[in-house]
Amino acid sequence: MVPQRVSLLTVGAQDISALREFYQKLGWEETEHGYSDYAVFKTAGVLFSLYSYDKLVQDTDLPIPPPGSFKGVTFAINVDTPEQVDETLAYVKEAGGRVLKSPVTEGSSFRSAAFADPERNTWEVAYNPDSTFDERGAMLTI
Repeated sequence: MVPQRVSLLTVGAQDISALREFYQKLGWEETEHGYSDYAVFKTAGVLFSLYSYDKLVQDTDLPIPPPGSFKGVTFAINVDTPEQVDETLAYVKEAGGRVLKSPVTEGSSFRSAAFADPERNTWEVAYNPDSTFDERGAMLTI
């Protein structure tokens, strides 16, 4: 049986210095495990890492997608209040991220927005009143 957990998410970076700086500007804390072409950030649920795109391609033997194409993966930051969606997006814009979808409220209280980091990795920022989190902030239910 395979353990049902995600421990580490790694994103391939064309310019690791610029991408590292973007996440640092968001206020994310980097661990001491990084080096010139590898950065690891603490998050509530998993470790989020940046690694040389070229080295990731070598590790997987997969073809390289065209630059700027959608990678078929999105990440999500779930927040505690609807207002935090807008606040988070403001930090992202200030740090150099690009807003893909401005904040919208759906139904009576679900609020979300979308952004891309400088290398077009796609993120959702969402407030869902039904979501629950543990004491570290890791999501338990959607």
